[in-house]
Amino acid sequence: MSDVVSLLAQIEDTGRDTRGPGYQRAGFSNTERELRDWFLAEAARRGLDTEVDDNGITWAWATAPGDNAVVTGSHLDSVPGGGAFDGPLGVASALAAFDELKTSGALERAKRPLALAVFPEEEGSRFGVACLGSRLITGAIEADRALGLIDANGDTFADVARGYGLDPNRIGTDKTRLAQVGSFIELHVEQGIGLINTDQAVAIGSSIIGHGRWHFAFSGQGNHAGTTPMSHRADPVVAASRVIGDIPTLAAATDASAVATVGRTLVHPGGTNVIASGMSFWLDIRHADDAVVKQVFEAISRRAREHAEGAGVEVSISQESYSPTTYFTAELNSRLTSVLPNAPLLPSGAGHDAGILAPHVPSAMLYVRNPTGVSHAPEEACEVDDQRAGVSALVTVLEGELGVSGSGAAGTVGAAS
Repeated sequence: MSDVVSLLAQIEDTGRDTRGPGYQRAGFSNTERELRDWFLAEAARRGLDTEVDDNGITWAWATAPGDNAVVTGSHLDSVPGGGAFDGPLGVASALAAFDELKTSGALERAKRPLALAVFPEEEGSRFGVACLGSRLITGAIEADRALGLIDANGDTFADVARGYGLDPNRIGTDKTRLAQVGSFIELHVEQGIGLINTDQAVAIGSSIIGHGRWHFAFSGQGNHAGTTPMSHRADPVVAASRVIGDIPTLAAATDASAVATVGRTLVHPGGTNVIASGMSFWLDIRHADDAVVKQVFEAISRRAREHAEGAGVEVSISQESYSPTTYFTAELNSRLTSVLPNAPLLPSGAGHDAGILAPHVPSAMLYVRNPTGVSHAPEEACEVDDQRAGVSALVTVLEGELGVSGSGAAGTVGAAS
């Protein structure tokens, strides 16, 4: 069977951005379907029983399905212009780990079922809600709200899901499926610099800091760019741009470690010789203390209303998603640190499906070193040796969870080669 490096090579051209470097792998798109089909084919080639559940989560059972299962996996979608490893590294590593467990005979001795899982729309780049698949299965988002989400083309999630082969009437909380999961371990490329200056290729996740997304919509009066005096304008672009310019100062003034980002804007109608009638932006705020996130949001909201009033426009603000600071399951993390004693514990500023699952099922994460520290961009990287070290660490963890004695030497797994 293929190792993690060759598995990733199989999909390295799928979803490449035709406009520049990076990838366009939007959730529930034809590209994500192509990647899902790749995973299904690789799983079938290994003799795994596969299924896509009512929420679009793909499952591949290495053993007979059952309760108290050990589950590992990640996602295959990307942010616009994303890198090659965010998501796919965890999926390819799950397949490679299965191969090693199969070859060693560990699966024959396993005391618990094993499954691989792929979660859809983790990035939220299509419908604005991150980790949509895991939110649906856990009930972290109500089905009715999810079905009414609208993408940039004006298509509802209900219609898109139907075209994806899902029944909108069956989408939502699945307690039966969750009850089968005894532990979930997600491997992911590190989206930061915690491992850059260490001799370790793999870290264990300690927590995911609180983060939320809000939509700010400014509405004014569209008009002619050449005939409307500056004194007679109600220009939403002016107000929104002033707010965006103030965000770094407002975040820093609240707490030096708070981060606030505007990564997407939309101007309507978008003509070069037209004063816009509307401008929207999406705000992302993150901090380990949920109270600080709230304070940053309130400071930016107040400034938005002030600038809107000053420009003679209106502003409406709505929350799209919020995930409080999540700590991974202590007992499960204790088992991970016992078999990977040299792996550092790292908090993450990035959200993951494991973080959504953690309040419902025992969950943990492994992070694999990213030498650039850059993520959500084409410069995201992961060295070949580190990719393989990540698989070795995952195998060691899975052996422990499955109740089989592994052949790896605890304490050396994940170290730099």
